[in-house]
Amino acid sequence: MKHRNFLLITGLLVLLSFITLAMAQGNPQFTPPGTPQKMKSAIEKSLKNDKQAQKTRQVIKPGAKQGYLGVPGAPSPNVIIGLLWAIWVGWIFSTVGAFGGIMAGVGHITIFGLGDYAKSFGKGHPVNKLITDSIRVSNQWLVGLSGLISSFNYYRMGRLVAPLGLCLAVGGIGGSWLVPVITAGKISLRSYLGWFGIAVFAIGAYLIYQLTPAWAAKKKESQAAAQAYEKAVKEKADTKEKGVKIIQGSWTLMIIAILCVVASTLWINLIGAAKWMAFILLIIGWVLIFFMGKIRFTFYGQEWEFSPWVPMLGGIFIAAIAAFLGIGGGFLYVPFLTSVTALPMFLVAGTSALVVLIGMIISIFTYMVGKGVLVSWGLIGFELIGIFIGSMIGPRTSKYIPDKVLRIIFIVLAFYVGLRYTTKGFFGKSIVPPF
Repeated sequence: MKHRNFLLITGLLVLLSFITLAMAQGNPQFTPPGTPQKMKSAIEKSLKNDKQAQKTRQVIKPGAKQGYLGVPGAPSPNVIIGLLWAIWVGWIFSTVGAFGGIMAGVGHITIFGLGDYAKSFGKGHPVNKLITDSIRVSNQWLVGLSGLISSFNYYRMGRLVAPLGLCLAVGGIGGSWLVPVITAGKISLRSYLGWFGIAVFAIGAYLIYQLTPAWAAKKKESQAAAQAYEKAVKEKADTKEKGVKIIQGSWTLMIIAILCVVASTLWINLIGAAKWMAFILLIIGWVLIFFMGKIRFTFYGQEWEFSPWVPMLGGIFIAAIAAFLGIGGGFLYVPFLTSVTALPMFLVAGTSALVVLIGMIISIFTYMVGKGVLVSWGLIGFELIGIFIGSMIGPRTSKYIPDKVLRIIFIVLAFYVGLRYTTKGFFGKSIVPPF
């Protein structure tokens, strides 16, 4: 009897073991080994909310191959395609000084399908937010490296107006956090995306006007400098010799102003307490710009002069639009530089790249150090190689492209951006990528 009971109990235990093992194997493994801790936390958090948990179980595929950020069943971007696309991103940004972030976004959001995958979790879902932030920071890494390489190359070539770029950065860096802080919950330009798209079309139309003889007659210095540079390139002369030369301007005040606005941004994003300190640092940085006096520089026999506060205010205005709409703003710097300061396109790309570089450094630091945003380093590594290649090629090929052709390239891309925002604003969905 005891022997039979022993066999019965042993049999039940063995059966229970098999059942337990089967249940363990059938239990959804939403966070298998290799999933980053922050993603694990986001998935676990979603499972505690009934509505979000339903989406999690619908989208994540337990047992499937781990994809982006270690999520089972998520898209797995092809690193070779990433490298090739990044070469294009680096080339176009380093050539015209804009559209790097938008083109990087086309790759991550549309080509790799990460945008639709993030949306599939639904609005407010922790995984949606995590992937969206990851895409944003990944874009910034690509643009930041391109800005660094482009700025260095253009500076060596004598095609970067550093004081002008820094003045734009002083306004832009401060405005990028001040505007959202002041207007948060009070106004949102996202509902006016369509009208913004129309404004971009207007910018494109104005840039077309810049190709006419009427505009050229008003901006003789820009045209003369562009023609002289093009001639020197054709003759294979040393273009750096007659490149940008700063003949008037205070570097000391400029550096102090930059340090103040950078410190204000880090304070408001990372420290948070005693926010008044961030405002004081920002005001000091902006006020210093007004005491710099005129800045004068020459390029290929032509002289330009500008008041530092003008590009600073321009930087604030551009940063305001960028902050409202969630864009980088690089493609707004170029029209400003060609219109307000009347620079030839040969100087615009490098100057714009410098402004964008400073903004990207601050933004990447804030997201990754302050908020712990994840990126896929395997993908980013290949993309940064592509960015390096494209950004090295851009400055070296752009000198062979006439000033007028560079403007046409920018105009075409401006109409692309205008079409995207117009259709997204008025019809709810862009008809061009990223959708």
